[in-house]
Amino acid sequence: MIFSGIGLITKDVRRLSDFYKKILQTTSDCDDEVHQEIHTQGAFLAILKCDDAEGGNSNMNMVFTVDDVDTEYIRLNELGIEILDKPETRPWGARNMRFCDPDGNIIVFRSFPKA
Repeated sequence: MIFSGIGLITKDVRRLSDFYKKILQTTSDCDDEVHQEIHTQGAFLAILKCDDAEGGNSNMNMVFTVDDVDTEYIRLNELGIEILDKPETRPWGARNMRFCDPDGNIIVFRSFPKA
């Protein structure tokens, strides 16, 4: 079995898709108001419309490994994204920061020490 992606349910597909395209510096498969698949290296991120969607899911977070979390911290600040936790080196060696998407889903950017 291969984990291939995750889907986020939202009332506003374009707003959420534009956010993810901006923070992940990527594109989607289309500019649709009902469904978009965000291109990432590895698994896909699908954004799906549901008029009854609630806010973010506090029981999970999405983690993206980046080259340098401190560089990403500066870039996201320049984009006006509110950071929940500034970059911090965790006991297991990863350097993490947390922030939320417009629907309140928690996102973690992390990087690992260069060998």
